[in-house]
Amino acid sequence: MSVRRGRPEIDAVVVGSGPNGLAAAVTLARAGLKVRVYERSAQVGGGAATAELTLPGFHHDVCSAVHPLALASEFFQRFGLSDRLQLTVPEVSYGHPLPGGRAGLAYRSLARTVDELGRDGPAWHRLFAPLVEHSQQVAEFTGNQLLRVPRHPATALRFGLRTLEQGGPLWDWRFSGDEAPALLTGVSAHTIRALPSLATAGAGLTLSTYAHAGGWPIPVGGSGAIVTAMVDDLLAHGGEIITSTEVRRLSELPPARVVLLDLTPRALLRLAEGELPAGYARRLAAFRYGNAVAKVDFALSDPVPWQARGLSAAGTVHVGGTRAMIRRAENTVARGRHAEEPYVLVSQPSGIDPSRAPAGRHTLWAYTHVPRGSTVDQTEVIIRQIERYAPGFRDTILATASRTAQDVERHNPNYVGGDISAGEVSLTQLVRRPVLSPDPWRTPLAGVYLCSSATPPGPGVHGLAGWHAALSALRHDLGVRVAPDLSPTAG
Repeated sequence: MSVRRGRPEIDAVVVGSGPNGLAAAVTLARAGLKVRVYERSAQVGGGAATAELTLPGFHHDVCSAVHPLALASEFFQRFGLSDRLQLTVPEVSYGHPLPGGRAGLAYRSLARTVDELGRDGPAWHRLFAPLVEHSQQVAEFTGNQLLRVPRHPATALRFGLRTLEQGGPLWDWRFSGDEAPALLTGVSAHTIRALPSLATAGAGLTLSTYAHAGGWPIPVGGSGAIVTAMVDDLLAHGGEIITSTEVRRLSELPPARVVLLDLTPRALLRLAEGELPAGYARRLAAFRYGNAVAKVDFALSDPVPWQARGLSAAGTVHVGGTRAMIRRAENTVARGRHAEEPYVLVSQPSGIDPSRAPAGRHTLWAYTHVPRGSTVDQTEVIIRQIERYAPGFRDTILATASRTAQDVERHNPNYVGGDISAGEVSLTQLVRRPVLSPDPWRTPLAGVYLCSSATPPGPGVHGLAGWHAALSALRHDLGVRVAPDLSPTAG
């Protein structure tokens, strides 16, 4: 099958308008190509969207809310994202409440974090100082496919040794208190996998490095502001977007020189109508999807009444207790069961962005991990878990909007079974995502590329998968060897 059916009326088609699809479209349009994007929903953005989900005037992030990769992503750096919208960076990147009214706080300042961690402060410094000092090299290493030879082997070695430590039986040897290991475990648990593992450790170290190197920014106006900036740039460079249009087969698309799919391997198998080589199709069919999230948005009358000092300043709060408690909860989900006292990821963006809610009111974003395909509403479970560390929280709730794991997939089919990572985040699937290849974005179909989070470097709002796929398409099918200038002042 070839995408060159007849005389092309456009150069490139992108299917899916999530951050990766839009990154691909922007890159191709900046190269001077005529680009068209198709989106099945009425709203663009995929997992990066903002909407009134509870009450009028309360603006909630539909999926992603806090963006640790917004400052670290090479694509967003080249795109000049921080020059196109206001990114507010909390003083406390993330916090972690513990039983007894205590909490660990990860400040943007590594030195302040170390000071407040007490006896575990020096150990935290030894763990992160070399990574924070070379954070851009960490971003380059983790933002590409793992098969590539790293340009900075010393940084890659430091990162690898720390990953081995925190991803296995030795993960507790460095620390003696509760706060530091809980802080790192809360970040590692973003991966929705059993703890500890090499994949969870690598994610935790990467995100924690960014927390100290530049912080975890929150876009003013919501995650949709990131999408708006990308859409504006695409339209300004001649691109077009067609919404409310679901593509069911590649043969439905208009003639084009290249097609880039911000979709899962499962969707590619369906769209290709049996035209993929048998071996490649088998590898796509074997691609595994992970466990899921269930999400609840809250409209609040007052800020969350955290018991522990400092948590109100945190852009993100990881609720779940000690390292052992989070491990127990996450490993319960990994065994296919719902945790009674689950890990809950929480953000109250209205605390630093008053535009999110009416005056004096607040929005709260929260999700917990559940088995894939779960139909269980987690509203009451999440309320109880937050209430353990913020007594009186229930009394601040004005309204809620809940999505089960199945609801999450219905909203966005890329989230198979509610898996917001678009594929299990394991070490093997970070190397083989979705297949083992020096150019995993390129498919055997002439001119057809995958550009979703199911390709390297994996999940997150970073645009890197779309950017890498577009660069591959430019090299192989469009005769363009130099990456286009993406800066706000170019073009």
